[in-house]
Amino acid sequence: MKRIIESKRRILTGFALLFSVLIITNSCSKSSDLPGANEVFMQGMAFTPSTITVSAGTTITWTNNDGVVHNVTSNTSGLFSSGSISPNGTYSHLFSTAGTFSYKCTIHPSMTGSVVVN
Repeated sequence: MKRIIESKRRILTGFALLFSVLIITNSCSKSSDLPGANEVFMQGMAFTPSTITVSAGTTITWTNNDGVVHNVTSNTSGLFSSGSISPNGTYSHLFSTAGTFSYKCTIHPSMTGSVVVN
């Protein structure tokens, strides 16, 4: 009986490992996709592109292509903040005035980016 339980445990562990690899592979496969105009991807624990330049009146959409939650938070307090963005989720913000707007993921502070508005 003990051997049967141990065999089942090994099989379940193997399936869990395989499932994890499939999830990671799926997340990584998105990294070859390029963001469209006015779009920033969160992938590979980075913002892609890290700097985007647009005209005033443009809406930027961030898409989370990673397998973990991220956010988009302005370095200027209260300017914009997405809250948590789940995998495959999006957040959009309208940039109506000229300037350079730096932001980060507060969950993963090494993730930084900026929007340059002309």
